[in-house]
Amino acid sequence: MTATDPASTPPARAPVADAPETPEPEADTAALAPAPPVGLWNIANILTVSRLLLVPVFAFLLLHDGGRETGWRLAAALVFMIASFTDRLDGELARKRGLITDFGKIADPIADKALMGTALVSLSALGELWWWVTVVILVRELGITLLRFWVIRYGVIAASRGGKLKTLLQALAIWISVLPLAAVPGGAWLGWIGSVIMGAALVVTVVTGADYVVKAVRLRRGAGTGTGAA
Repeated sequence: MTATDPASTPPARAPVADAPETPEPEADTAALAPAPPVGLWNIANILTVSRLLLVPVFAFLLLHDGGRETGWRLAAALVFMIASFTDRLDGELARKRGLITDFGKIADPIADKALMGTALVSLSALGELWWWVTVVILVRELGITLLRFWVIRYGVIAASRGGKLKTLLQALAIWISVLPLAAVPGGAWLGWIGSVIMGAALVVTVVTGADYVVKAVRLRRGAGTGTGAA
């Protein structure tokens, strides 16, 4: 038997220690937890309801004594301005704070149209706005509301810039018309400006209404085509 040369024998390897196991990150239970339900009486819905309650107050102030009292007209203009401001504020609060509710989706457009519709009808009743202007705007607003229900199961059409411009022009024109222009310095010029703005609002109202109809029809047809293909 041949003796083994100790020099040629490879040194024994030291045992390798097992690498420590990396602990798996724990799931963020807070992130996985469902968001708490939004309460019905949040600040956005309260503003919406407040705007709806201001509508009869505004109508009473505007129509008092046939709309001839300066103080009552000024009060009506102030109430309309506050109500219009809540229209913008409640939407922003609902989106930023996650306060969107089914009640708000229904009540907000109702409050908007109640305020604008009451103002237009009241001004026409006082002989300060042509009835055909009121009819065109109200038919457009009612038609678009019904159209929303027609396509709601297929999708939602986001508010366009034209729609927002329409709302702004209508509110500004109505506010100027509500003011007691005969008692306001420069009332004649202000009345002329209000008429121009109302004309612009009417044009934008009709154009955006037609655009909404086209989008709604395309949405309905697209959904029907997709369903048929599937």
